[in-house]
Amino acid sequence: MTIRVTLTSISVGDQDHALSVYRDILGFAVKHDIDMGNGARWLTLTAPDDPNGVELLLEPNADYPAMKAFKESLRKDGLPFTQLDVDDIDAEYERLITAGLTFTGPVQNMGPAKMAIFDDTCGNFIALVEPLSAPKTETAE
Repeated sequence: MTIRVTLTSISVGDQDHALSVYRDILGFAVKHDIDMGNGARWLTLTAPDDPNGVELLLEPNADYPAMKAFKESLRKDGLPFTQLDVDDIDAEYERLITAGLTFTGPVQNMGPAKMAIFDDTCGNFIALVEPLSAPKTETAE
């Protein structure tokens, strides 16, 4: 038996707004957009080059008290909700700033990766990461 991640979610208050950010600015592709009634949708996206990969659910639960407190705590501490990997963080950083997204600071070299954190305008900080090298592991001889 193999266990794998097939779906992850990000809490949003307004699915239409979140879709405009995640599809139109970040470049994700819509996988499913199914009306669930009461104004909610099963709205998932994937990386454009991996349509059968992990789906990102834009989950309309930001107004639930527990989720609201959780998101406020993460933001207060400056912690990202999730991580998105890119091939060229410097180019993406400039592109996303030009598109109107705000970063908490400049791109930082973190050893095996470069990282910058942006505000997705949906109440979440998101880490944008460019892996520079695979971590080296030591082996016993």
